[in-house]
Amino acid sequence: MLRTRITWLAVGIISAVVVSFVIPLCLLVRTMVHDRAMAEARVLAQSTATLVASVDDLSRLAVVIDPVIQAAATSSAGPIHLCVTLPDGTRIGPADDGFDSDAPALIERAGTQSASFTQVTGESADVLTPVTVATGTVVVHTSTHFVYLQSRIWLVWATLAGLGAVIIGLGAFISRRMAERISTPVTEMADVAHRLREGDLSARAHTSAGASPTEVTELGTALNRLAARIAELLAGEREAAADLSHRLRTPVTALRLDTDLVADDAVRDRLRSHVEDLHRVIDSVVTEARRTSRDDMTAAGDLASVAAGRTAYWRPLAEDQDRSLAVEVPSTPVFVALPSADLRDLVDTLIDNVFAHTPEGTDLEVTVTATDGVARLAVADAGPGLASVDLVERGRSGNGGTGLGLDIVHRLADRAGGSVRLGRAHLGGLLVEVQLPHLPSAD
Repeated sequence: MLRTRITWLAVGIISAVVVSFVIPLCLLVRTMVHDRAMAEARVLAQSTATLVASVDDLSRLAVVIDPVIQAAATSSAGPIHLCVTLPDGTRIGPADDGFDSDAPALIERAGTQSASFTQVTGESADVLTPVTVATGTVVVHTSTHFVYLQSRIWLVWATLAGLGAVIIGLGAFISRRMAERISTPVTEMADVAHRLREGDLSARAHTSAGASPTEVTELGTALNRLAARIAELLAGEREAAADLSHRLRTPVTALRLDTDLVADDAVRDRLRSHVEDLHRVIDSVVTEARRTSRDDMTAAGDLASVAAGRTAYWRPLAEDQDRSLAVEVPSTPVFVALPSADLRDLVDTLIDNVFAHTPEGTDLEVTVTATDGVARLAVADAGPGLASVDLVERGRSGNGGTGLGLDIVHRLADRAGGSVRLGRAHLGGLLVEVQLPHLPSAD
């Protein structure tokens, strides 16, 4: 979905930005913690060296230094190891804290060189400060081990990671809302387009100012104008077709009257047949032209009830022409995805084709069945049939007809998602079978 893609895109960008800041910040925090610990160790070494220089009697130095050693072990920057080595080798405080095995060598180096230095490794920092007294050199050794600081670093890192997660989550929430603001109007316009496709020419997209981005609003406006233009063109075409059909009625009526004046019976009957065909074609055009873009295109109709009613309507004419009209329809409703008006047109067109294109006395049969989710309307006759079912197309049927009737049947079946099959009937003539989706109910 569009909103999901927009959300993931925004989350990806926000995550990249957050990670690009959080990782360097975590490294910076670790460096700052280490630097602070080393600074504390240097300050402690310098203050202790000053204290040593101020004591005249080195035998009393242990009493003075012990409190400092204890305080250094609980420093806020991390535990700091403090050791003071006297000129005679006596050490006040532990020589090392169990981690630094190089402490004796570093102390000896500082006493020999009589110079302060700091040695930093990946795990610790050692600060050595020599103090020259009357009896020799006193070496002050402070060291801090970064392993003691790791828990503090992890805590800061966890805080930064949590803050980053909150920022990403907040960004995802905001981007989701923004994506909905963009995608919802687009989804609504897609729904409007589907409704237009289904024949609801009154469907329009919402184009309220500020309700959606400007580009989406312009798209909705363009869609509404297109729908209005389609409605105008369709109305104009229907009006033109209806007007043309009505204009043709007058000369056709006159032609029918003139046909009755022809003296030759064979010629008169042939002309009358042609006039009747032309009249049916005009009636079909008028009926189709008057058809609007109905809101009930998806309404369901009862095929069984309509077939029974229309065959009852045609039965008197069949009896006048000495035709046997057999009807077989279920006693229960057979709902299909066509409204009753379209079903009446469908049944009337198929029965009218039999009356129009077969001689009087030709039997016909109308059958309605429903199996496996498919409703079938079959109209069979005992006439001459078609030379080839492949010849049927609009304007030609292969037996002298216009093919308009079967074209109407095809369009009605396609509108409901069905199909039309032509074949040889068991009565010997043409079989027209219309297959439509069978609905469980009229809803």
